[in-house]
Amino acid sequence: MNEIKCCTVTCDKILDQHYWDNQYQSENLGWDLGKVSPPIKSYFEAIEDKNATILIPGSGNSYEAEYLSAQGFVNITVIDIAPTLVRKLTQKFSTDTNITVVLGDFFEHQGHYDFIIEQTFFCALPRTMRQKYAYKMHNLLAPQGKLVGLLFNREFESGPPFGGSLAEYEKLFKMAFNFNTINVAGNSISERANDELFIEFQKNIQNHVGLYHFTGITCNDCMESVTESISRLPEVHNVSMNSDFSALLIVSKKDIAIKELQKIIAYDAKYKIISVNAVIGRL
Repeated sequence: MNEIKCCTVTCDKILDQHYWDNQYQSENLGWDLGKVSPPIKSYFEAIEDKNATILIPGSGNSYEAEYLSAQGFVNITVIDIAPTLVRKLTQKFSTDTNITVVLGDFFEHQGHYDFIIEQTFFCALPRTMRQKYAYKMHNLLAPQGKLVGLLFNREFESGPPFGGSLAEYEKLFKMAFNFNTINVAGNSISERANDELFIEFQKNIQNHVGLYHFTGITCNDCMESVTESISRLPEVHNVSMNSDFSALLIVSKKDIAIKELQKIIAYDAKYKIISVNAVIGRL
């Protein structure tokens, strides 16, 4: 395989259903491995429970699903937003009762899974969606569920894919998940050697993970002031805000009343915080 190629778009490109469907229609996915990723293959070789429920979001060409089915796993769900791809997968797996193919938005998906596989889904999302990703993953995992797979350990000039770092991931997922593993993958393909982190994050059921819409912030200094103020609450474990200051992720010992959060940020009349649940219901 050639070196990883990025789709040359800017970070403000709307990466919606239309965009991804066009990518699959034109087969413009230079970062498709063409096979199951070796670290993911090795991991699931050691999983004995073939009845475990498995979700593969942003499934792409679903090499992982095909492999898992061949290994005897019987509860595999793949979800993607691109109709062209989903039609192809539906036909490909039409006789495979182990695999369910879903056309839909991962962030509106419902269910509970023992494993969710991360393979080039996180890096395909705009950076503004990373807090929402962490929240939704926590929401979809069963009580002992695990988020397993690969995250890029490098940055890209353009994207998708969008890169990241160990420090960023530790900050984003801290206390929402227990970090069973987050290390440089030892058996990546040669073109990605040292550029991938293998993760096994287990859902932390002891903590509440909340996502909030935020308005009024226009700069990094203001963002840091807000997150630091909320972090000082004794029940709060971790706070992070997305790159355009529109979403706030709070990991805490318990759900914090929205009135209490609004009171903390009341020093600036422009700042408003609203629970995602209050707007669209439980994701």
